[in-house]
Parts: sequence; C-alpha cells; structure tokens
Amino acid sequence: MIHPDIRLQWSSDHIGYGLFATALIPAGTLVYVQDDLDIVIPPDSPVLRDPRYYGHIDKYCVMDPQGNHIVAWDISKYVNHCCHYNSLATAYGCEIAIRDIFPGEEVTDDYVAFNLEADMPVTCHFEDCRKVLHPQDFEGLVPVWDTHIRQALKNFLQVSQPLMEYLLAQYHQALLEYLESGEGYRSVQALRYRP
Repeated sequence: MIHPDIRLQWSSDHIGYGLFATALIPAGTLVYVQDDLDIVIPPDSPVLRDPRYYGHIDKYCVMDPQGNHIVAWDISKYVNHCCHYNSLATAYGCEIAIRDIFPGEEVTDDYVAFNLEADMPVTCHFEDCRKVLHPQDFEGLVPVWDTHIRQALKNFLQVSQPLMEYLLAQYHQALLEYLESGEGYRSVQALRYRP
C-alpha cells in the first residue's frame, strides 16, 4: 500500500508514469508497505513462463527473497528507479523515505534491491546515472542502503506513519524491537534471492 500523500501522474514520454508526493513526506516515513492485498506469484507458477504475461511481470513485479514475484495491487507498482533515490526497500516489508521528499517531487528507489534477473538499462536525469543496473551490484550496494535506512529510522517514531497499521505483524514487531533497543537491525541483505 502506498502512502496517502503520493499520487500517480505522468512523468515524461521517455519514462511514462511515476509517483509524486502531494505533501511533505519526512525522512523516516513509510512510503510503501507490502500488505495482504498484494499479489504473490510463487516461483513455480506457470504464469511466470507464460509469454502473454512476461512483459507485465518484468515491468511491474519485484522479487522477494523466496523467489516470489510480488505485484502491488495499487499504484505502488509505478515507482521509478533513480540513481539518486529518495526511498529504499527495507528488510521490514516496507520502503522508507531516506530523506525528506518534497511536494511535487517524484518518489524513487533503487531497482537493484528488487532482485533483478538481468541487466537493466536506466536513464536518470543526473549526469552520474549508472546507465545500466546489474544484478551483481546488489552486494556492493547493501552497506550504502543500510546506512541510509538506519539513518532514516532514527526519525521513524517522530513522524506520522499512516501506513503503520498495514505493516504485517512479523515486520511490525521486529521493527519496533529494533527502534526500542537499537539492536537486531535487519540488513537489506535479507532481501537477496538466492536460488
């Protein structure tokens, strides 16, 4: 489920649709929560091999650590990659704003965290755009992602969290335990699919 202050709008002819903040979303805010309405396609599903669906799966699904392909039931599936992302996937079943996201700003993340199965060409509007995302980049990016997430989580209890009630119980408990104790942080490494 996507944060209520995020809307779908046309980004550009090159990119298509994207998600944009309609109000300030402070660092530490949950911007997306995987909930019970999301569609989970198991790795042995014939749908994954059906050529009629391949393009949709490739474009709109993310892969979890068990090899399931997840399709968000709402507009969450339209989040775009940016090499200067402002939100990140966590090992707590959610994505978090890693810095303040301002009204009118596109909400973006790093697609490498979604277990890419092949190289993916990308185009950011930044000069230092990586141009191509490689599945093997995951390991090298984990320390950077973890640093961003841990920093953002310092604000978690001080900002409004309209999505908290949708966070699945197993993640909710683990996240609160980490926030209260400062111990047991779940690294983004836990998102890695290992066939």
